[in-house]
Amino acid sequence: MDLLASFKQFIQKEQLFLPGNKLLLAVSGGLDSVVLTDCCIAACYDIVLAHCNFQLRGAESDRDEQFVRKLASKYNKTVLVRKFDTEAYAKEKKISVQVAARELRYNWFFSLLDAHEADLVFTAHHRDDNIETLLMNFFKGTGIAGLRGILPKQNKLVRPLLFASRADLQAYAEARDLQWVEDSSNASDKYARNYLRHQLVPVLQELYPQVSENLAANIQRFRDIESLYHQAISMHTKKLLEVKGNEVHIPVLKLAKADPLNTIVYEIIKDYRFSPAQTNEVVGLLTSETGKYVQSSSHRILRNRKWLIIAPLAAEDAQHLLIESTGTINFKEGKIRLEESAAADFTLSADPKIAALDAKHIRFPFILRPWKKGDYFYPLGMQKKKKVARFLIDQKLSATAKEKVWVLEMNKKIIWVVGMRIDDRFKVTNSTKSILKITLETA
Repeated sequence: MDLLASFKQFIQKEQLFLPGNKLLLAVSGGLDSVVLTDCCIAACYDIVLAHCNFQLRGAESDRDEQFVRKLASKYNKTVLVRKFDTEAYAKEKKISVQVAARELRYNWFFSLLDAHEADLVFTAHHRDDNIETLLMNFFKGTGIAGLRGILPKQNKLVRPLLFASRADLQAYAEARDLQWVEDSSNASDKYARNYLRHQLVPVLQELYPQVSENLAANIQRFRDIESLYHQAISMHTKKLLEVKGNEVHIPVLKLAKADPLNTIVYEIIKDYRFSPAQTNEVVGLLTSETGKYVQSSSHRILRNRKWLIIAPLAAEDAQHLLIESTGTINFKEGKIRLEESAAADFTLSADPKIAALDAKHIRFPFILRPWKKGDYFYPLGMQKKKKVARFLIDQKLSATAKEKVWVLEMNKKIIWVVGMRIDDRFKVTNSTKSILKITLETA
């Protein structure tokens, strides 16, 4: 292989950068990054080198730093070096040292781009790295996105050596009499990637001598498949999702007819920190009653009548809040406090910001939400239902004031137009023994 010619062809084919772009090369001092540097120099690209000293291997880490400094001097190029206390960072963030090093590395690289040191970050990932990533993702079950492995370009991160194997890189380095340093940790099988490299891939090559070439070809096929896959998912989501402020509303009947259902549901919910294991729980909401929900670390998917509503857990951002018990809950227009007391100890108030309901008719959960067209209730003192829209007109509210009106809903029934009127069906009577008091507090 003429590696340099293939390097230029791959960059042109994948349209990895534009003429005139300045490139930030991530250089560890190992074979891969040394070859990347030499190829960029030979191609006359405008580069600056960046080296991370993670201080994880003692003198070896310092040796690598000095090697990269000399490499930059050899090519008469600028080198940027950053030392990290990686172990302290990992301990602080409660993550593995490997994850910590990755975060520190890329955070620094992209901060350099922001400081206008360069336009793009180049890393020296090659074909063997991509195959190992494919295998790791396959065994972990990451889906179609994992099977296409490492992309040649993701935003401002570029991997221009993915076409070449490590053997190709080594042949190039030896032909050019290049020097590099070896990272002793690469020999250890305690890391999953190294175990695949040293143990699994050689066994696969014994069974299938062309396995590396075949898997590399599959990666390209999977990239094409993923493109088609996302086109299909996009068609479904455009038909299903209705964005309303910070929430996403999905009609239950439409979603239930989607096929393949579980795949479409997962693609919808994964961006809201729901795991693949929660997909079946979300599908279960399609046949559940109002008020049921599934929750991630950041969002809740709530069944409300004929809709699934994806809402942020942060109360100030949500338009549909679930109330499962007495207590206090904050929402966009203030907060409401729910408390239960014996009727004998309670004095009714004329204050519209205080709702008193007969507790025997009350069953949690409640849904607190803005009113909408079509809502109706039985205003206190009336035996006939009334549209909330007509009620607000009768109250002579301005258009702006109407936008701030919320309702409290229980089992598809509005029990309180918040701060204004309760539903007559839940009023306190002479036979009431226990009262649910709900108080609206506004700024």
